Amino acid sequence: MIETPLAYLSAAQLTALYRARKISPVEVVTDALARIEASGDSLNAVCFTYPEEALEEARASEKRYMSGAQKPGMIDGIPTALKDETMMAGKVTTYGSLLYADHVAAKSAPVVQRLVEAGAVIHARTTTPEFSCAPFCHSRQWGVTRNPWNLAFTPGGSSGGSGAALAAGLAPLATGSDIGGSIRIPASASGVVGFKPPYGRVPSTPPFNLDPYNHPGPMARTVEDCLLMQNVLAGPHPEDIASLKPKLELRLDRSGVKGWKIAYSLDFGFMEIDPAVRANTLAALDVFRALGAEVTEVALPWSWEVYRAAATHHKALFGAWLAEYLDEREERLTSYARRFARDALATTTRDYLAGMEIEGRIWSHFGPMMEGFDLFLCPTLAIPAVPAEFDFSDPLIINGEEIDSYLGWTMAWPFNMLSRCPVLSVPSGHAPNGVPTGIQLVGRTYEDQSVFTAGLAYETALGGWYGTAATRPSLPF
Repeated sequence: MIETPLAYLSAAQLTALYRARKISPVEVVTDALARIEASGDSLNAVCFTYPEEALEEARASEKRYMSGAQKPGMIDGIPTALKDETMMAGKVTTYGSLLYADHVAAKSAPVVQRLVEAGAVIHARTTTPEFSCAPFCHSRQWGVTRNPWNLAFTPGGSSGGSGAALAAGLAPLATGSDIGGSIRIPASASGVVGFKPPYGRVPSTPPFNLDPYNHPGPMARTVEDCLLMQNVLAGPHPEDIASLKPKLELRLDRSGVKGWKIAYSLDFGFMEIDPAVRANTLAALDVFRALGAEVTEVALPWSWEVYRAAATHHKALFGAWLAEYLDEREERLTSYARRFARDALATTTRDYLAGMEIEGRIWSHFGPMMEGFDLFLCPTLAIPAVPAEFDFSDPLIINGEEIDSYLGWTMAWPFNMLSRCPVLSVPSGHAPNGVPTGIQLVGRTYEDQSVFTAGLAYETALGGWYGTAATRPSLPF
């Protein structure tokens, strides 16, 4: 008898049950579609579903498991949600914008190709802010997406619909993309797991496959599922010149972190940090100590200039791309997309070069420092989350101090600058308002295995995050 609801079984558990012929992919996909329909008015995490195709694929998957004539794929029959910026051939991809409300993709992005090849059932598409240019999740195209743990707050962005869908049991796997924290921000705010791979590990599409800040990656409710999905997505692709060879296959390494040296910073030396975030991060550090790791606080020679340099990079590339719409189409943009695009117009090549100099400077310290450590740990966000309708024009107050509302509440940006470092965001607890908090596990360049080994050890020590009704969000469906 299966005690955990179908909606909260992990991909690894589902695969084992499929192989044992105890449940069918058809049951699971049907259940996921029903939950999505029931969730719409409260969460607004999903913008499209594909019931006919999904059930057809689920039936085909069921036959593969039942007949034994064809070996199932790595994630065969697993309901998987796509962020509404990831192109799927023949399907509308709006990028969260009114301007693309009827845009049908001519071909599938590499990550979608790989998911389909691995047997994933693409049953839903998740919401994103317009053009994925915000750390919250609302748009004129899709409205406001809400946090399953507290509907008054955002699930984060820009992969906010994916984070909310995972936490609410609408899918066990979901895609994300991270150009300024857009996987890790919703992973933290929604209480799930998200991986920012090193640049080039997961193939992307032009022109942003050529931006080292850009990282497509997996999101899930467990570290094991995130690892499983990463193994599906990773590897060189003929359409992406920046994709890395050879493919890295991650191991399900449960050897632990005994004897590891872990560096940490609670605030990068200059940021205001919410008391709940600070307390939950310290509690996570205690878990690593109990697992046998040596934990050391380190000083970082960082300041707000690091964040301003990251913002300059975004404006010079991503913002310049958005500025194309500052014509007769501008009135259809959201206020935050319009502001982002307008700010880009004032950015010069000299500004961009100065930002690159800062990137080089912070690595000149962080890189050598990491030679003495196996892992770096810090919060993912400075506060649990902002309100669901938050905009950059709203004030941001942390510890009684007014902070820049664009830069001040995410701690993800520096690791887009240090783009070759793998970063895994995992839950660290909850704030008094019920919203989750998270920590980032940062590895040395291209040492992806280390963050997953550490994440598995941490997750196991805590007993996971969604195993009982008490550890899941209380939802009206």
